[in-house]
This record gives sequence, C-alpha cells and structure tokens, in this order.
Amino acid sequence: MSLRTFKGGIHPDDSKTATNGKPIVKLAPGNRLYFPLQQHIGAPLTPKVGVGDAVKLGQVIADSESFMSVPLHASVSGTVSDIGLYLYPTGLKMPTIVVDNDGQDTLSEGIGPKPDPETLSPEEIRAVIRQAGIVGMGGAGFPTHVKLTPPADKPISYVIVNGAECEPYLTSDHRVMLEHPDEVLYGARVVRHLFGLKDAFIAIEENKPDAIATLQEHAADDDGIHIIALKKKYPQGAEKQLIHALTGRMVPSGGLPADVGCLVLNIDTAAEICRAFTQGMPLIRRVVTVAGGAVAEPANIETRIGVPFRELIDCAGGLTCEPGKIIMGGPMMGIAGYSLDVPVVKGTSGILAFRPDEVAVSPESNCLRCGRCVQVCPMHLLPAQLNAYAGKGDYEKCEELDVLDCIECGCCSYVCPAKRHLVQSMRAAKQAVQIQRGKAKAASK
Repeated sequence: MSLRTFKGGIHPDDSKTATNGKPIVKLAPGNRLYFPLQQHIGAPLTPKVGVGDAVKLGQVIADSESFMSVPLHASVSGTVSDIGLYLYPTGLKMPTIVVDNDGQDTLSEGIGPKPDPETLSPEEIRAVIRQAGIVGMGGAGFPTHVKLTPPADKPISYVIVNGAECEPYLTSDHRVMLEHPDEVLYGARVVRHLFGLKDAFIAIEENKPDAIATLQEHAADDDGIHIIALKKKYPQGAEKQLIHALTGRMVPSGGLPADVGCLVLNIDTAAEICRAFTQGMPLIRRVVTVAGGAVAEPANIETRIGVPFRELIDCAGGLTCEPGKIIMGGPMMGIAGYSLDVPVVKGTSGILAFRPDEVAVSPESNCLRCGRCVQVCPMHLLPAQLNAYAGKGDYEKCEELDVLDCIECGCCSYVCPAKRHLVQSMRAAKQAVQIQRGKAKAASK
C-alpha cells in the first residue's frame, strides 16, 4: 500500500544524519536566564514579579487575563535582576524578565502530580494544560488549551499527533519519540479522552522507521492508538497537508483544522501534557536541535526556557567559523537572526549556524513563467502572480488570489530558477492585507 501524502511539495535533502542518531543531551542552565513576555500567539503577558524578588522553579512570573494566553514560569530558582527591553530571536527588543540563577532549583510550592485525567472533566483538563503554560512546540506557539476548545458546533473526530518533522536538519521530535515514547502516548490519550474518542493517530514520516517501530511497540496494548507512516515530503508536517494526507479531508480556505473535525498536536506538546499531569511540572524546558556546518558537534539538547543560544552552541562544541547565517527553527520556515545572545523561547525548535559557503545568495531575475512554483505549492496558490501583484502594491488582488492561505513554507522560493523572493513577498502581502482588514473593521464601527 502506498504511503499517505498530499499534492505538491518538494524533496529537499533532509540533512538529518548529523543529529538523528545522537541521544538528547541535558544542558545545565547558566548564571542568567531571559524570559521574554511574548512567547506565543495571543495576548502579551504582564509581569507577576518585580526586580529583587526571589523566584522558585516552576513559579508563575508572568500571566494575562486573556483566554488567548498562557502563563510563563521560571525555569530556575533565583532572583529577578531586571525587567526591561532585551533582544528577541526575531531581532526586535521585547519586554523581558531577567533571572539570576542560584543553582538550587528550589521547587515552587504546589507543584506535584495532578489527578488522573480520566477522572477529570474536559474543563478541568484544559485548566491543567493552561496552568502549565503549554503551547504548540512545533514553532507556531499557539496556546494548547485554546486549540483544545473548539466551537461547540465543530465536534472533533480526529486527534492527530504530528511526528512528521519534515523540516531539514531538525531531529528533536525524532529523538523525543525514541527516548520518551510513553510520554508522547500519554499525552495523546489525554487529548483522546478529552474529546471522548476511541482513537488517536500518530503520524510519522517514513524516514524515521525506528520511531515508528518504537511507538508501535509501546502502543501495542492500546488498539485505539494508530501509528501511521507518511511519505517523506516537505511540508508534510504542515497541519492542513497532514490532515489531508491522513484523513482525506480538506481544510477550507481561511479555515482551521476544527472546521473538518481534526485537532493536531506536536510530539513535544503531547509529552508536555504528560508532564503537566504526571509531575505537575509546567513548560520550563524543551528539546532543541543545534546543527549546521558551522557547529562543531551538532546535537539535540534539552534546555531550560530562557537560556541564551550561545550556551547551546557551546554545549554543541562551539563554532568552527564565523557563521554566514543563523536561523531559529528550520532552514525552510525558520527565522533568520544575527546574534546568539538571544534566549530560547517556547517555540525554539532548532538553532542552525551555517558556514558562509553554505549560504547561497543569488540576485533576483525576471520571472520565467515556468510554473514550477504553482506545481509545488501545497496550498494550490499562484505564487508568481501573487509576487507580481505584491510588487505593485495591489494587495486587493493578492487577497482575491487567497494570499492569506499561504503557509510560508518556502517551496516556491526553493524551486524558482529566477531566484525570486516569492515567500518573502507573500509574507509582506499577507501583513498588508491584514492591516487593511483591520482598518476597514475599525472604520465600520
């Protein structure tokens, strides 16, 4: 039987061999940690501590009254030394709480195992997950309790745990599946129970046969857990493409997975749900792939939230040369940066440092009308036309051509022989359309 997949996409070299066979390394946090107050999609947080305050491991240090938000917890014990503007991985400066680590990891009061989730109501389960500060760990950072609260008229029939990890270089989810399979399965069962379902699905690309075998072995006594192999193709791990490959359902334009009865969680998000219940521990850590040609000893590193990138690079043997490019995340959808003096946040799945000779910089030339971008677009858009209209500032036409459906996967830019900056222009067009919509909405009030 053929492996499940979707129409479109590309087949870049996955470049995973440098780290996919290496066990996760735990990094002890350094002397000073930085906690930006914007770590996820949604409302910004307000500090709950002040300069000079003592904090404990797992203590809430920032929160918001907004539903579209989760609290931020101290990942070490120590003293708040500053609250001010500090550099964020995007290159901007963000309000940040700085904690000087006392090295004691004194645990905050009240942290401990929660009741068996099967004895709790859906509302109580969501409350535990929110209180733990859990967001999507694949990079998007969407608050998990919000995702687990779909509209009443959109019942969930598929719970899918996303183990595709299709971005080149990144192998952190792969290692979590190999080293913490029971935590992943526990999280899947919690969400399955929350929606009253018999089945949950864990979808993994075919290039991770050891992860497929490990999870099948650990789920052997649960006939409601299904391990599904997917074709290796980028962006197989994008929510809409994963849903179509697994269920045959198409998320409508402008829609969400809940519109077709599906809910998708990242592998490490499922594991965090497990820790929230079995240990009562909030989200204070994550696994980060540190790789690229400028990294001496590429590795998967379990680090506390707030640790500077530079400490992870040092843990991976340091740099072999001055990097030509630094990326937070994967090379296709990650965020380009210019400094290692920024902190790990909840959405930091990878830190890539490339040698100058690995960074291809090519000038744009005129569009050849070859149609390759159309062939590979997983959202079935017209990237070349969108690029042309965006270049003219015709954002109404961009909206008409569904630019907001672009998932910014980079497939179009990857295959373009003219080296057009397609995904960048569509990202700018999306922002312009959203601004225009906001202005129109404000004017109508």
